[in-house]
Amino acid sequence: MKLKNWFLVLTFGMLLSLLAACSGDEPADTPATDDGTKEEAASGEKVLNFTNPEAIPSMDPSLATDESSFVYLAATMEGLYRLDEKTQPSPGIATEHSVSDDALTWTFTLREDAVWSNGDPVTAHDFVYAWQRAVNPDVGSEYGPYMMSGVIKNAGAVSKGELPVEELGVKADGDYTLVVELENPTPYFETLTTFGTFLPLNQKFVEEQGDQFAIGSENLVANGPYTIENWDSTGNSWELVKNADYWDAETVAMDKLSFQVVKDPQTALRLYEEGTVDRIDLTSDLVDQYSTDEDYLVSADTFVYFLKFNQESSDALANKNIRAAISRAFDKDALVGEILNNGSIAANGLVPADFTPMPETGEDFRAVSGDLSAYDLEAAKEFWAKGLEELGTDAVELEFLADDDETTKTLVQYVANQLSTNLEGLTVNIKQVPKKQRLDLDDSMEYELQLTRWGPDFLDPFTFMNLFTTDSGNNWTGYSNPDYDKLVFDTASVLAQDNVARYNNFLEAEKILLDDAVIAPVYQASRAQLVSPRVDGVFVNPFGATYEYKWANVAE
Repeated sequence: MKLKNWFLVLTFGMLLSLLAACSGDEPADTPATDDGTKEEAASGEKVLNFTNPEAIPSMDPSLATDESSFVYLAATMEGLYRLDEKTQPSPGIATEHSVSDDALTWTFTLREDAVWSNGDPVTAHDFVYAWQRAVNPDVGSEYGPYMMSGVIKNAGAVSKGELPVEELGVKADGDYTLVVELENPTPYFETLTTFGTFLPLNQKFVEEQGDQFAIGSENLVANGPYTIENWDSTGNSWELVKNADYWDAETVAMDKLSFQVVKDPQTALRLYEEGTVDRIDLTSDLVDQYSTDEDYLVSADTFVYFLKFNQESSDALANKNIRAAISRAFDKDALVGEILNNGSIAANGLVPADFTPMPETGEDFRAVSGDLSAYDLEAAKEFWAKGLEELGTDAVELEFLADDDETTKTLVQYVANQLSTNLEGLTVNIKQVPKKQRLDLDDSMEYELQLTRWGPDFLDPFTFMNLFTTDSGNNWTGYSNPDYDKLVFDTASVLAQDNVARYNNFLEAEKILLDDAVIAPVYQASRAQLVSPRVDGVFVNPFGATYEYKWANVAE
């Protein structure tokens, strides 16, 4: 009961915040080929047309790491549960579950009417195979070890090759009962099961496809509301088509959702004004022009953008004072007010505002933690002078890695100019690449200074704080602090059932992280959009997949 109440409190706090939902932003100019409204009228089909900021990097649940991938995985696949319009886990392949008294064993009852789009039944064995694959070191998943270690029994040891995959704490008790053993009580585990890494996989199909699996529409099978058609890993357009074999197909109102990658904001705007697409994101220069438009919509988000320092890339970034100087040397309020102009707010910590309340008082975590890395030019110059003295130099040159979309281009030019102007002797060279390439460079730590972002994968501060533990699958910074590690790990182990103590640990850990200047928070995002009144039933999630399309419809 105690665990359940905690989850409800967290969820209630999340619902109050009306937020939006794990990492993404590339594109490419692709002119529209059709008017969705005309197509619908001519064919009698229900069709909505959207732009996407980037090509889909991966449709492999074990390998996906970014926002776009998880959106389309959620549309075409279904896990044990799915987030509904109230951000509550609703029945997916699981119809119900029970939890043991010690909160370590979760038993899921699966529906018997779910099938893959090739006709095979969806069974508990599909979950066992997928979860084992996600932590198999031979597969090379980032999210598998990150999401499952410390949660599912033996996940950490399996991912390090210390135990065989068969020792992972998940097994099938027959075809339609899945038994999961946890390493520690995890109150938010139900919400974890909605996330893309925990989706099932059809073992026979995956193994038949081999290295061709998930590189194109013909190399995928679906068990969710839609199938993905006319897509390959390099494509700039694709379609979600209603999956007639989905167990809840009668709920899916749309026949098709079409998507095209559009990089240029003016091109996107033209397509919207032509009625060719039904939703676009607005860049800052367009917000003032369209803020009074009846289709204008601003959605708060839980994504936090930050500068990340590769401490192994240079002596300069290995120096804490240099990192602390950079963290405080650019005006974030001007950035969100003048450069972004879309409702985003300056970020001075890692955990976002209005994400989760403190367990006893209900006060917002961000408000309690406070401003840990605010713009402070005087302090920045003092840190900079100390750092240069320690390095024995009067000049530092850094490469600044970022995505190549137009909004990011303007943003990084502003930050680079602020840093070079405010920190004497600093030269910043901007390197913008497509998002997929940036993610690859991040994974291999081939960067110095990088603009990146993180959105929550589940409803708990651990989703942010675990990023920078020493062995985290997402800690590509070279940072290691045993005090930080212990504070974070204790929240998932010895303190797992003491929520007040957990949150106190999170507060202390965040302070260490920002004192060590591991990252430099920049802003918490909002989305300024034009959304056609035709669009109905598309929900924005505060964690996990940003958009939920199962209940999409065309408004009457």
